[in-house]
Amino acid sequence: MSEGKNVTVIGSGSMGHQIAMLSALGGYETVIQDINEQALQDAESKLHAIMDRWVSKEKISEDEKMKAFQRLRFSQDIEEAVQEADLVIEAVTEKLDVKREVFKKLEAYAPAHTVFATNSSTIVNSLIADATNRPDKVVNMHFFFPPLVMDLVEVVKSEETSDETAALAMEVCREINRTGVLLEKEISGFVANRILGALQKEAVSLYEQGIADFKDIDLICKKALNHPIGPFELMDLSGLDVAQFVMEQRYQETGDPADKPFACILEKVEKGELGRKTGKGFYDYSKTAVTK
Repeated sequence: MSEGKNVTVIGSGSMGHQIAMLSALGGYETVIQDINEQALQDAESKLHAIMDRWVSKEKISEDEKMKAFQRLRFSQDIEEAVQEADLVIEAVTEKLDVKREVFKKLEAYAPAHTVFATNSSTIVNSLIADATNRPDKVVNMHFFFPPLVMDLVEVVKSEETSDETAALAMEVCREINRTGVLLEKEISGFVANRILGALQKEAVSLYEQGIADFKDIDLICKKALNHPIGPFELMDLSGLDVAQFVMEQRYQETGDPADKPFACILEKVEKGELGRKTGKGFYDYSKTAVTK
């Protein structure tokens, strides 16, 4: 990273705004970019609420909070947001065509030295990197939801990602107080989500066969396997639309009918029941305050 240590996060949604806050807390001059002004305002409001709770719980001091917000700014203009960036972290919707369009813009507007990272939870960076002229400077940095809570980042190299690019990504993980794990070989879904996907696939199969109710499957996973949260609760937390996008992307890559989105997921997405963020998914959260 240059002396400026400038990071830009593209997308202010559930992942992007928290990744940006980690960056600012880690000492980086940080920009959150989103084309939607209301999304940026919502992100700023959520971050102030989360950081206020952190101060009240003495996780950080009031002074640390203030300094972090002084390093954080918000922008709708992608060209302006990346013009001084040393690292850009893309955190837009989990659709390959959308991500490729973002990376084309990044290539056009960012300095030649800038490293591009995608926060994709399943898409390998080699499917995106050829939208740029710098595939050696493209890498996966997969944060986990919610980034301000979860202490892990999967850093994934393609065959063209340089050692220097991977080292920079790992350095950033250390600076923002997150455990980075470097994967030298890319595979769709990486490690965590491949294991999680296998668990979710079996859980949904048992549910759709009528073997057990989703609440009982969650209970069994928590009580018998000592999981802190059940697979259906986790899908609700991450968003059922995200689960659908991930499975659709996997199916496009493999052509395996077993990788198609689950019928019960498609049904709920069609109804707009996306999980915690809409107040209802597999569970009903309408009377439950959602906090992080």
